[in-house]
Amino acid sequence: MIDHYEESANNFLELSSHQRLQIIFKLLEKKSKIAIMAKELGSTNQEVHRNFTRLEDGGFITKDKDGFYSLTTYGMTICSQVPSIVFLSQNRKYFEDHDFGDIPTKFIMRIGQLSAGKHLKGISYTLEQWKSIYKNANQYIYETVSEIPLDKIEPLVQRVKKGTKYHYVLSESAVIPKGRKKLLKELEFDGLIDDGLVERKMAKTVQVVVVLNEKEASVAFPNIDGESDITELFYSDDPMFHEWCLDYFRYCWYGSDVFHESKIKE
Repeated sequence: MIDHYEESANNFLELSSHQRLQIIFKLLEKKSKIAIMAKELGSTNQEVHRNFTRLEDGGFITKDKDGFYSLTTYGMTICSQVPSIVFLSQNRKYFEDHDFGDIPTKFIMRIGQLSAGKHLKGISYTLEQWKSIYKNANQYIYETVSEIPLDKIEPLVQRVKKGTKYHYVLSESAVIPKGRKKLLKELEFDGLIDDGLVERKMAKTVQVVVVLNEKEASVAFPNIDGESDITELFYSDDPMFHEWCLDYFRYCWYGSDVFHESKIKE
């Protein structure tokens, strides 16, 4: 086991260079020669040659008979892991008082898919972003919900009335504002359920909040006490970011129970 750790440490050492990381991600896009790479990076042939040699000796890249370098299977797989480190490094301060809650390990292993996300802070910013996601939706709106701000209900319902399907998972302990039932009645929400435009389920708790449509997504992680926190979130229209959020919503959806209105307390 110690030998495995030493080998892993050596691999991290080979990647502890800004230029070597640039090289492997450039080679992920297409194969290249030293002179071409040097020009793209604005560096000297000598420096790039030195880093190519280190990456080749480490098994990350290989050279063909025409002098072009490309990633090995090992190097390509390493590339797939780097975005996780990038995401956590970029958001280290955020994760000082947030964690991943009850997310299964398989989703944490894919956390690099969120590296393109933009960090938004402040309840006014997060609510406006959600409203924008509603407004831009054509096919569907999916959510896992820990609380229901009153001023987001109407723009959501108005979008659903235009034919957008709405599926959501609500926590049994969700924070529900006074006036919710009255507003839903005024907006004829029950009719949308009867028409099949709204489907809902219920979970014991919702720690991780996701809000997404068919093109864009957002995710908010809980604080270190395991409580959901919608005052900060990550947002992106990047396909990989969206895929993570969509897969996580589906995981929650299929693992949730039947919705019981009687459990909701305003």
